[in-house]
Amino acid sequence: MQSRRGVVNLPLHGGHAPKWLFHRMVKLTKGITEAILYEYGSDEFLRRLSDPYWFQALSCVIGFDWHSSGTTTTTCGALKMALNPEEHGIIVAGGKGRASRKTPADIEKAADIFSLSTNKIDDMIYSSKLSAKIDNSCIQDGYNLYHHSFLLNEKGEWAIIQQGMNAETKYARRYHWLSENVMEFVEEPHQGICCDRVEKESLDMTAQKSDGARRISVDLLCDNPEHLKKYFKDKTPLISESQSQLDDYYPEFKMPRHHPVLDMDLSNREFEVLKRAWELQPSGYEELVSLEGMGPKKIRALALISDLVYGSEPSWKDPVKYSFTHGGKDGYPYPVDREVYDNSIQTLKDVLIEAKLDKKDKYNAVKRLEKLII
Repeated sequence: MQSRRGVVNLPLHGGHAPKWLFHRMVKLTKGITEAILYEYGSDEFLRRLSDPYWFQALSCVIGFDWHSSGTTTTTCGALKMALNPEEHGIIVAGGKGRASRKTPADIEKAADIFSLSTNKIDDMIYSSKLSAKIDNSCIQDGYNLYHHSFLLNEKGEWAIIQQGMNAETKYARRYHWLSENVMEFVEEPHQGICCDRVEKESLDMTAQKSDGARRISVDLLCDNPEHLKKYFKDKTPLISESQSQLDDYYPEFKMPRHHPVLDMDLSNREFEVLKRAWELQPSGYEELVSLEGMGPKKIRALALISDLVYGSEPSWKDPVKYSFTHGGKDGYPYPVDREVYDNSIQTLKDVLIEAKLDKKDKYNAVKRLEKLII
């Protein structure tokens, strides 16, 4: 069966969750996490977090309205505070903004805590960096990443939750990964995604349809990029002003010159990056993407040339539930009811206390009661 894939779009909401609310978010997040870990284990917990529908529901349960951009950053922040690696067997690395750049250091701490091998740690750091680069460069949907959370367990399995922001629309977009389902980093790597907003002009080099464009991109780069200059021109022209350029063949995809992701022009400096990559002779598209300096413009340029010259068209299709429980931090759809919220925390705690005392029958009775209520 084909898994659900897509992207979560969320409008930007300013401000922060109140301290009293975030404190309760952390406690309720811990209770829910411990219940899942007790019943299913850490692998299943990572699977659930990698499902954007379940993650969205979790965010709603702990105190968010369904469409707030803060569901990602605050829920991941609550997870990071709630989970103790020694107690729960899970580490939450990275985070929002500057915290995301600390992800490699956070992952390295797992070597001592979980006794993971150096190779395993290196693989996870590589996965963290490459996933961010793919969602920023190979999926060019106009959303720039600003949040990256990397969750790993004591066996070295991992899940990634990262979010980007469209500076013009002020909407956020969330991307989910799961290690056990990543067969190839550069082809359909995301776990599952949902969306209520589709971008019309989104280059998706991870789509299966883009396989030919990926292969030709590698061939173009390995065949000396000097011969690609004729397709582009910069403010300091590399070719005659009267010469046609690649944009002329793709007017529907032409974006404003200032656009940070979709601008087509390549400068002399950027061609130097291509030349350095050519000297390394990447063996495949994943290696090409992972090379230093291989950003959105170079990836887009190679993709468009592969279509224009060789007829291998990349995918331009945007790779794209909700519930309310305790209300939202901004009072919509209604204010958080503190008494109800605290009762939810206590109920989960009571169930877990009984379970940890090996009174599993009572725990299962609560589960059966829940099914009857639903």
